[in-house]
Amino acid sequence: MTESPGERIPLVKSEIMDVRNVAGGRTIPAETYCDQPYVVKTDDGAWLCVMTTGAGREGQAGQHVVSMRSADQGRTWSLPVDVEPVDGPEASYAVLLKTSGGRIYCFYNHNTDNLRHVFGDDPPFRNGRCERVDSLGYFVFRYSDDHGRTWSSERTPIPVREMEIDRANPYGGRVRFFWNVGRPFVHGGAAFVPLHKVGGFGEGFFMRSEGVLLRSDNILVERDPAKIRWETLPEGNIGLRTPPGGGPIAEEHSFSVLSDGSFFCVYRTADGHPACAYSRDGGRTWGEPRYLRYGDGRRVKHPRAANFAWKCSNGKFLYWFHNHGGRFIREATKAFAPYEDRNPAWLCGGIEADLPEGRIILWSQPEIVLYDDDPFIRMSYPDLVEESGRFFLTETQKAKARTHEIAPGLLVGLWGQFENQAVARDGLVLSLPGPGLSMPSEAEMPRLPLFVRRSATREDYGTEDLRRGFSIDVRVRFDSLEPWQNLLDNRDQSGRGLLLQTTPRETLEIVLNDGRTENRWDCDPGTLEAGQLQHVVVIVDGGPRIVCFVIDGRLCDGGEFRQFGWGRFSPHLRGVAGGQTLRIGHGLNGEIRSLRIYDRALRISEAVGNWRAGL
Repeated sequence: MTESPGERIPLVKSEIMDVRNVAGGRTIPAETYCDQPYVVKTDDGAWLCVMTTGAGREGQAGQHVVSMRSADQGRTWSLPVDVEPVDGPEASYAVLLKTSGGRIYCFYNHNTDNLRHVFGDDPPFRNGRCERVDSLGYFVFRYSDDHGRTWSSERTPIPVREMEIDRANPYGGRVRFFWNVGRPFVHGGAAFVPLHKVGGFGEGFFMRSEGVLLRSDNILVERDPAKIRWETLPEGNIGLRTPPGGGPIAEEHSFSVLSDGSFFCVYRTADGHPACAYSRDGGRTWGEPRYLRYGDGRRVKHPRAANFAWKCSNGKFLYWFHNHGGRFIREATKAFAPYEDRNPAWLCGGIEADLPEGRIILWSQPEIVLYDDDPFIRMSYPDLVEESGRFFLTETQKAKARTHEIAPGLLVGLWGQFENQAVARDGLVLSLPGPGLSMPSEAEMPRLPLFVRRSATREDYGTEDLRRGFSIDVRVRFDSLEPWQNLLDNRDQSGRGLLLQTTPRETLEIVLNDGRTENRWDCDPGTLEAGQLQHVVVIVDGGPRIVCFVIDGRLCDGGEFRQFGWGRFSPHLRGVAGGQTLRIGHGLNGEIRSLRIYDRALRISEAVGNWRAGL
């Protein structure tokens, strides 16, 4: 096998090249279905994981709650222990709370009355009978006093105050619909457990939903479960709903406590954006819900999927979501369309800031933290575990649960975005500063890596995925946004190579061609402005095979123009090796002040740092 000089790269085993690929995670054992692999660290140093599992699919009979322990940070696990037996009524959606005395409580749904159907809309349920019964019944707990090795024989129901959404269900509140995915937390000597109330079943399954908190002022010290006191918050008859004008779906509430004692809550909607709210009085009342925004003021886009925020031991925050949505979710014609596209998963970093109305969290631009090579795989319901300065995520795609360590540099970059002004140097293969860059110009095209190649180690000599990428960083002023202005072009006569050009939509587009396939993606309309010096970073990431634009420190998210601001390129694209000459600014009506090319995919945080460095 021979390679041209411009394509020679070191042989690297692709399966270990990208820690963001979920296939490299450590499996958590389960039955066929597995959901919500949530972890607490026990007082004897183990990780205790609880999950909902079963031999069938989600919602089918036999669904039950199990736990298991790991003494080596998720490398190996003990045999699962039943919190509820497989032959009992459905038991689902468990979360854990560890008290200072070492006792661990497991909270979950339990269909104690063993109802085999409930009233639902017709359609989608035939004759108005919903036969999925895992999101109703009683909210209960068992506890463990031996670090999760065994669980109490008694199951204790929690009294949950009836509210307007309960009375409006088909049973007038006599049967309760609900579930929970939110992590319990402790504040001010009390424990708080989230709960998501449901008003009915129909198109999209849950038709109406809202969130509450169950507060106990004595569970941290009371050993007799019958004497544990509970109250349902917020006060009044309405839980946490969508912002004014929003839809009926407000669910999977995730809570964090700020340094001043304020509660922050973020939750999913079917409006194309996640909602959030703050409480300044321990959850008794809440400010008006809003749609979550980045620190730059733009609304975060997110489908109908779990989105969680965690407070870390350093006082900063992490936020998991899927970075697409907007009006396209609201306008979806299929009931289950808002549940799709949970791959890749993204993280934002959060820091606290003071505003006149109180302390809030400022959220950074996001980074891809996990992805699967199959775009239809949906990973969700994560948990965050800290261990000796290291950060781990759990996740599930409903058939396999895993743990993953987060690359430390990704987190440092997220939390540092608001102040980082350093230019990224690693992988810099071309740097042309402004004073010496005349228009038009030419330069020797740097060698960029292949994305895939024929394997020398596979028995069938098939594809070896190298998971490499590259990035382009340019400071440019457009005097006009007329189409087909070429900023960069190394294509040969056959069209192989890359092209960066303006389009009729007044956007900037990158074209990638290997002589066999061509891919293209452009920035969001409205992000370029004639007469202004702007900073543009194009990131071609060969791990998840995603192209994205970062303009003036903001990651394009599609805005109102499209559901996705980032685009996928073909897994068969081999690379962008074209001519040896890079033509710069040929046909450009404006000027390029600086140009950097990297032989790797920059992180979004690095793109933001490059932008700040030039301010």
